[in-house]
Amino acid sequence: RLVRFLAKDGRIYYGDAILASGITDVAKATQARVIEGNIFGKHDVTHQVAEVRLLLAPLAREDIKTIRCLGLNYAQHAEESQMPLPKYPILFYKPVTALTGPLDIIPVPAPAQQVEGLDYECELVAIIGKEARDVPESKALDYVLGYGVGNDVSHREWQLKRGGGQWALGKSFDGWAPFGPGIVSSTIIKDPQALRIGTKLNGKTVQDSSTRDMIFGVAKTISFLSQGTTLLPGDILFTGTPQGVGSGRTPPLWLNNGDIVEVSLEGIGTCTNKVEYAQSTPKL
Repeated sequence: RLVRFLAKDGRIYYGDAILASGITDVAKATQARVIEGNIFGKHDVTHQVAEVRLLLAPLAREDIKTIRCLGLNYAQHAEESQMPLPKYPILFYKPVTALTGPLDIIPVPAPAQQVEGLDYECELVAIIGKEARDVPESKALDYVLGYGVGNDVSHREWQLKRGGGQWALGKSFDGWAPFGPGIVSSTIIKDPQALRIGTKLNGKTVQDSSTRDMIFGVAKTISFLSQGTTLLPGDILFTGTPQGVGSGRTPPLWLNNGDIVEVSLEGIGTCTNKVEYAQSTPKL
């Protein structure tokens, strides 16, 4: 259960989260065994135990290669969006600057405050652990370092009407990909298609589903994306959201300033992020 955290000694570490018996939510970790070395290569889980002050994004920015995302990848979500089931995975990218931690705020910049449309999307996140190219589906999960849960924060106006036909603009503002609370090894999560996934908004459940509703499962997705394209250690894959998003409701349920969004995944834990309208301050 890989975590990256600010310790009480003021230093930032990678670590293996220590959880009490029966607890699987990595967000509840208060201690971790410090990891030394390359998390994608040779490393050691030491006997040094550090006290967790704050969980950070599970990967440091320098350890992230790309953030790939899938759209319309749950059957019931495609239905609520009144869209046909895709024949191939719908791929888009987020910039590395969108990625934040499990407890960070979701900053909403001035352009996204101009009109309603701010939405939540809980997603299983898979992290590639070793170089993968032309991988068969039967071997694809062997290339996964582990799994987390994330929120593909989206603004539907910017995604669907102001993006020139491309979704990424409405999903790529700074801090719009909270993820964590850690990365649970694929040796622990053996079947990523059998996990309960959901979202709470201000304490009320708004998404409640299972990853078995994915149209393209994790293995199929990795196999497809690796055809002719090399996936690298540190590539992050957001795998789509289930039904229950705000835009699929009547009337729509949009996020507002001060809202608390919790996205959860069975066996991994919860990211809890507060929506905060940012005050624009130009940089000189």
